[in-house]
Amino acid sequence: MELKLYNVAPRMPGELKFLETLTNNIWWCWHPLAIELFTRINPQLWKEHEGCAKSFLRHIPQERLEELAKDDDFIHKLNTVEAEFCKTMSGKPGNFSARKVAYFSLEFGIHESIRIFSGGLGVLAGDHLKAASDLGLPLVAVGLLYRQGYFRQVLDRSGWQVEHYPIARIQDLPLVRARDAEGKDITISIRLIDRDLFAAVWILWVGNVPLVLLDTELPQNPPDMREITWRLYGGDKRMRLHQELLLGIGGVKALLALGCEPEVCHMNEGHAGFLSLARISHLVQDKGLDPNVALEIVWRSNVFTTHTPVPAGNEVFSIDLLRPYLIPFAEAAKMDVNRVIQWGIPVGERGNNDVKEMSMTVFGLRLAANYSNGVSRLHGEVAREMWKDLWPQRSIKEIPIQHITNGVHVQSWVASRMALLFDRYLPPRWAMNPDYELLAKDLEALPDDELWTTHELCRQHLIREVRKFNQNNLRYLNPAAGHKNSLMPDVLTIGFARRFATYKRGNLLLRDEQRLLRLLRDTGRPIQFLFAGKAHPADEAGKKLIQQLIQFSQRENVQDKFIFLENYDIAMARNLVQGVDVWLNTPRRPQEASGTSGMKAAVNGVINCSILDGWWAEAYDGENGWAITGNDYYTTDEDRDNYESQQLFDLLENEIIPCFYERNQNDLPVRWIRRMKRSILTGIGTFSSIRMVQDYQKMFYSKAETAYQALIADDFAAARRLVVNKEMLVRHFNGLISISEPTVDNDLSRVHVGDTFDVSVRVDLGDMPPEIVEVDAYYGTVDAHNQIIKSFSVPMEVRQDLGNGSFIFGCKVKCQKSGRFGLTARVKPRGEEWDNSVPGFNCWPR
Repeated sequence: MELKLYNVAPRMPGELKFLETLTNNIWWCWHPLAIELFTRINPQLWKEHEGCAKSFLRHIPQERLEELAKDDDFIHKLNTVEAEFCKTMSGKPGNFSARKVAYFSLEFGIHESIRIFSGGLGVLAGDHLKAASDLGLPLVAVGLLYRQGYFRQVLDRSGWQVEHYPIARIQDLPLVRARDAEGKDITISIRLIDRDLFAAVWILWVGNVPLVLLDTELPQNPPDMREITWRLYGGDKRMRLHQELLLGIGGVKALLALGCEPEVCHMNEGHAGFLSLARISHLVQDKGLDPNVALEIVWRSNVFTTHTPVPAGNEVFSIDLLRPYLIPFAEAAKMDVNRVIQWGIPVGERGNNDVKEMSMTVFGLRLAANYSNGVSRLHGEVAREMWKDLWPQRSIKEIPIQHITNGVHVQSWVASRMALLFDRYLPPRWAMNPDYELLAKDLEALPDDELWTTHELCRQHLIREVRKFNQNNLRYLNPAAGHKNSLMPDVLTIGFARRFATYKRGNLLLRDEQRLLRLLRDTGRPIQFLFAGKAHPADEAGKKLIQQLIQFSQRENVQDKFIFLENYDIAMARNLVQGVDVWLNTPRRPQEASGTSGMKAAVNGVINCSILDGWWAEAYDGENGWAITGNDYYTTDEDRDNYESQQLFDLLENEIIPCFYERNQNDLPVRWIRRMKRSILTGIGTFSSIRMVQDYQKMFYSKAETAYQALIADDFAAARRLVVNKEMLVRHFNGLISISEPTVDNDLSRVHVGDTFDVSVRVDLGDMPPEIVEVDAYYGTVDAHNQIIKSFSVPMEVRQDLGNGSFIFGCKVKCQKSGRFGLTARVKPRGEEWDNSVPGFNCWPR
């Protein structure tokens, strides 16, 4: 006989009914008054439930609820929170059809109680949703509901990482089953070769943004298919492919079942790339479009964000593995599966029968060529260099990968004590990307003593939490760390917390152990370090880094001031970025795409000390922290690591430690506080997720929406016209066009700044009229290999019709500055709709 499961909840007094509403929306986690409400109900129970509001509320004794219903002060605060919540939710569409932008990600880090994230990529996605909610954007998000999520890290006696996978109690999460117009639970299915995979559709509300989550733990699925949404980044390549097909194909199906037909789809990394195929299938099957017309609509309204310059972070799948999975989806889109696979093959390898893998990054870039980006200014440059072969015959400057630098959700990461201080002294709505100059002025006026006292309280809170954590978790491993004399509350505290991968160099300080020990044993100017982070379960080298740090502290008996914290998560991250004095970051440049943990530290007045990589390469101004400068002459990792570790020690000994312990007559570190204010200005003024999402809205979402609406207007007339034009252009560019070497009327070895010379070329267009092409003189500065690195172009005009489709084009080029230049000519389609094309159209999905 089947066991019937049910929950018994306390009977909520009418005065407290809003508490039930509040626990069913994770909005509370970034609103201090709401958190204060839960804490006031029962502080100890709230800690025990680790921020799981729904579970917490179910365990409140009935007598306590009745008592609170008669507490006028509590009811007043509850009403205040309810008014703010209703303000956020006002205007929320009653159905999904008004949500124009869909954001797809394989992970979301919203709160530590919802374990569907692993690290920075997921936390960024969570901050993206929170900012979208604060801004009132009509956005919907799509992800997977992992029953076990990412692993819990346990360290054995040798300091080796062991992974545990506790099962989430989804009845404790703020989830509701998605229902259709008839009130029936929505379940979607996708075809996996010869079997159907079923997924339940859940909704988790992040403020006014719905996060749609797919769950394969259903009786319709056999045991092996139920496991697809068990673990994030678990299993083999086949399991990862199943997850990504479910996210992309299943995610679009779930949105359509909810009545949402997004105009713009944002792929947060290549994991979500298969959504393009699902969008094409929808337009073909449900709108009756030709697949080529559907393709034009989809690639011109997609957004793609790449997050890593590290090759291992760019997903690839074996074509032999992938092909049988793609066949049913390609058939639904009325496309040849080989054509679909070619979208994920780099240009130089297309048509090569020996190609074994398809790149999801190439797939994403090609299917979002108008709106693609890296996540910092430097990463944008690196990404353009990495993927330039997708757009042959272009200079780096013209590669259509832009940058939108990441940001952090300030309200989620700023300490409550610091937020109260900011409320008193900073501009109203200081967390919502305030005016930079006004923010700078108010920070300058913020009293030094109040800022320092607030920060010291944050540090003291961190030390208390670490001591308690270690007493409960690590005493067998690190017996000194939990004692009262470990981690002193008034000592310079440096934090390093992030994923432990080799390129992040978590052990850089161990390059000179004796120099490190001198710092750790200096009683006159003491220093202490806190480390935290997980290595990927399959990353043995990353695990070794963790073990090296732990064994160093044990071997040298510095466990009371050089501590590794077990099981890094969002809660621990909050305490660290709010309480340390210095945030350390030591990646090998340029392998850190962004590095948002440093931004979270900055908004709290914590000062960054970092390699000039990722966000810090554009954020560092000489006054808001310290830069570990590298040396490009070192070509081996060993030499670079040694050099940069010495740079770090020099900064610690000569600048950071003296600056911290230098005090005025009021015992204030005035120079340090000046850097703290500059750090806050950097974090809040430039690197918030509000600014980031506003950038996405301005640069991508609004433009892609406009493009989509134009393409579907008048029975898809514009999209149909593009297909006709493309076919004509491809036919001519691939066979009929030739262009001569440019001819000039001047001796280019004798030109000077201010000189002008004439350039002309002969172009054979066949039967293509000259008015549909643009012929340019293309020139620019060159590098040592005579490759154009900074390009300019001057459009040419028809000077002579030679007959039989041949023309002379020409223009004048003026020498604007001195230097070594290269000159050629090119021909391309005329018009903005072809801006991201080249002769041969190799960059296009076709």
